[in-house]
Amino acid sequence: MGQTLFQKIISNVSGIEETEEGSIVFVEPHRILTHDNSAAIMKKFYSMGAKKVWNPEKIFIALDHAVPPPDEKKAANHKAIRGFVEEQKIKHFYDCGIGICHQVLPQEGHVIPGVVILGSDSHTTSHGALGAAGIPIGRTEAASIWAIGQTWLKIPESIKLSLEGKLKKNVFAKDVILHIIGDMRSDGASYKAVEFHGKAAKDFSISERLTLCNMVAEMDGKAGMFPADEVTDNYLRNRVTDAYKKIQPDKDAPYIIEKNYDLDQIVPVVSKPHNVDNVSPISELSDIEVDVGLLGTCTNGRIDDLAAAAKILKRKKIKKNVRLLIYPASQTILLEGMSKGIIQTLVEAGGELAVPGCGPCLGAYGGCLAPGETAISSANRNFKGRMGCKEDTSIYLSSPATVAASVIEGKIVEPPKEVYS
Repeated sequence: MGQTLFQKIISNVSGIEETEEGSIVFVEPHRILTHDNSAAIMKKFYSMGAKKVWNPEKIFIALDHAVPPPDEKKAANHKAIRGFVEEQKIKHFYDCGIGICHQVLPQEGHVIPGVVILGSDSHTTSHGALGAAGIPIGRTEAASIWAIGQTWLKIPESIKLSLEGKLKKNVFAKDVILHIIGDMRSDGASYKAVEFHGKAAKDFSISERLTLCNMVAEMDGKAGMFPADEVTDNYLRNRVTDAYKKIQPDKDAPYIIEKNYDLDQIVPVVSKPHNVDNVSPISELSDIEVDVGLLGTCTNGRIDDLAAAAKILKRKKIKKNVRLLIYPASQTILLEGMSKGIIQTLVEAGGELAVPGCGPCLGAYGGCLAPGETAISSANRNFKGRMGCKEDTSIYLSSPATVAASVIEGKIVEPPKEVYS
């Protein structure tokens, strides 16, 4: 019996020739990712009796969840993290404003194919976009890895999703993954590794692959992965110096589920309140007025996302009494967006530009909803309270293009095809 992509990556990093599904293995990560939660992880680290991290060059910390800090407590946490970074000589630290951890990690060359990336954030699944195994972990586990440099994993079963055909002009990677989640449900990949295959897989950029793998977390997946290919090589060129191996699953690898998705049949969709798998084509919605549009986050805050929105908003204005929040995924993206005129277009249309970071996605600060408000968002979750208000709010998830089209009309509408023709 052949080996899945997840199994072969674990074999690559552990030295175990064949890893069996359900077996327990110990692995050392290529990088371990933490963010603002590093303050809590530090306390656990010291409470274990640890004094020095096992390898300061493999630890990655980015402050992104509350930047700039909105209150004294979060500012104190950031100060404590900076002190820890200095004390432990952590090499890869990215302070407030540099960007969201899941963007900065691959952008700065910390992700390569064939390795394990561990992160104390559920959307660590993102990093499978580059042929790695991005695996979310808890804070206590992160603290122990800081101390000893390894952890145990149970090898999951795998799901194979084959992408075929070609997307319509106004359909994007976000529509694809929402369509898939609507089909598979929010528990459809519980503790499973999800592999993306098919003839159309090569047509997805790394940015789009990051979107797809990011939201495997919303199917309760253990990992989401694209096998590394020429698209991966092109992205990593001039970003990384580490040698890497483009690992492929065996042709006779066993999958617990195999599904085919015809991209030609996918239409612009939204995920309706209050669960990400509550997916509907926009064409089937009645008029739904929106108060806020959120453009950005680790799911859809990259340059192609901002550009797709800017094409629609060019020489237009958002509707009166509607707000558009813009959170680029990183400072690099912000600067590129400025140089290309994308940011200017979004701001001239009425957008509110913010510091690169997570923003209102998690509801901790910046752009929180008021009771009774409705948002159209390019983020990844829409349960009650996600954008900071638990009282009678509604969050619809969509592509950045749908966000842009909707804030112009003041209601949820499909992106116009003619803009992308």
